[in-house]
Amino acid sequence: MILDLFRIEDRVAIVTGAGKGIGRAVALAFAEAGAHVVCAARTRSDLEATAAEVERRGRRALAVPCDVTKTEDLEALVAETCAAFDRLDVLVNNAGGWPPRPALDTSERNFEAAFRFNVTQAFVLSKLCVPRMVETAGGGAVVNVSSRAGGLVQPAFVAYGTAKMALNFMTRQLAAEWAPKVRVNAIACGGVETDALKVVLTNPAIRRQLEDNTPMKRIGRVEDVAACALYLASPAAAWVTGKILEVDGGAEVPAFTVPTEPL
Repeated sequence: MILDLFRIEDRVAIVTGAGKGIGRAVALAFAEAGAHVVCAARTRSDLEATAAEVERRGRRALAVPCDVTKTEDLEALVAETCAAFDRLDVLVNNAGGWPPRPALDTSERNFEAAFRFNVTQAFVLSKLCVPRMVETAGGGAVVNVSSRAGGLVQPAFVAYGTAKMALNFMTRQLAAEWAPKVRVNAIACGGVETDALKVVLTNPAIRRQLEDNTPMKRIGRVEDVAACALYLASPAAAWVTGKILEVDGGAEVPAFTVPTEPL
């Protein structure tokens, strides 16, 4: 049956940023599709809540507090995963983000920190996970959660947008190098209703603008992204690698532009 291709029964997945938002939705989607899930994020209470929901769906869960910008935390995450499950099949590099800031107000340190949070940590964790995938499961899948900000030019997004574009290209590079045993893909998300957008979505006028400027006429839901992540992690996408799938309601231009002062 074609629907069986979307099952990831008894596979083990690490999901970063799993405490809330997109990461939490991905963790729960994976559990519903049969996977055991390792939930990683900085806030233990959020992690434990997600892990409890995974277990409520009949799958095993492991909550690992982790700051993805610290290599030692990433090493511990992989070690704990393999010790608990003896295998690793899927990695979802979901942790990331960065607030908008005009280019002339963006310091060198701020710019480099955006790269560390959105690109470098995903590379380091992927590099740690992939050998274990091959060793314990014969192969696997990496899904990077990126952003349409990496392809749409807009003011105040020089750090975040450039970092996400780098993540997209890194996805393609790694996919070519690690095929055929490990597939690497990314999801370029549009505006999704999460805490990160709460500051603008609570303003009715801005929310209407975002909806009106999106062809599908609504804000994205975390389940929209989770469904795509499940596809990319599952056998349904067995012949898909090195691709950036856009989940954005059809956006081809920014739905909202941050006001910036002209030179």
